[in-house]
Amino acid sequence: MLLPVLLRGALLSPFKRPGPDAGFPRGRLSLPGFRVDPARLAAYERVCGFPVDAGALPVTYPHVLGFPLAMRIMASREFPLPLLGLVHTSVEITRREDLVPDGTYDIGVSIRELVPHRRGTEAVVVTEVRAGNRTVWESTSTYLARHRTDAPAGARPVDPRPLPVSAEWRPAGDVGRRYAAVSGDRNPIHLHALTARAFGFPRAIAHGMWTLARCLAEQPAPVAVRVRARFRAPVLLPGTVTYGAEGGLFELRSGERLHLTGETRPLDR
Repeated sequence: MLLPVLLRGALLSPFKRPGPDAGFPRGRLSLPGFRVDPARLAAYERVCGFPVDAGALPVTYPHVLGFPLAMRIMASREFPLPLLGLVHTSVEITRREDLVPDGTYDIGVSIRELVPHRRGTEAVVVTEVRAGNRTVWESTSTYLARHRTDAPAGARPVDPRPLPVSAEWRPAGDVGRRYAAVSGDRNPIHLHALTARAFGFPRAIAHGMWTLARCLAEQPAPVAVRVRARFRAPVLLPGTVTYGAEGGLFELRSGERLHLTGETRPLDR
């Protein structure tokens, strides 16, 4: 159960002293011999828009498998960034081959480094999935802890030109709760308007990894692929968003507001 881990991280948050020069856990947490729960996988596929029983795991699903290990590290006393308020800002996924639902996998998660950010400090979290002696999937995520910093503010990212719109979605108010049930990410900002307001949001917001998964369910990708995405602004629930795509590029917007940018590129093995 992840709830006790999340509660521990929340209770420790006020005592953290974030900064790019802080110490952080150097070890690696591992989960050997993992097998996918078919019912949980099917629930994930439904909430994210992937076809059910497609014969291979969705490209984003291993992130869910490694998430409990990542939370154990980031909720620990040794991790210097407060879990409360930590924001997932980007992810890069490399899939080298299909992962089959009935396979057996070894999952490992570690913190690569802490890096300065114009608004605080980011932790770089690496997740690796192995089948036997092969690394079949890996990801690098950045998580931002906002705090005062003496670093130069730097220029804000420039929004790219809008991509051709190919779909409009109306995510329901319960999407955060449904995704939390299949991912284990029960951050209160995603669950209810009341709990989201406590953190400054007018309504609950969608998980960043749900928005990415929903886009990739519409974005055909080769088996060997590299996916990059940046989470730019939260998606309020319920709401209306437009999905745009061109070539390997994709994005999610509501009006002029840009929520997510991403790209898929074939991987040279």
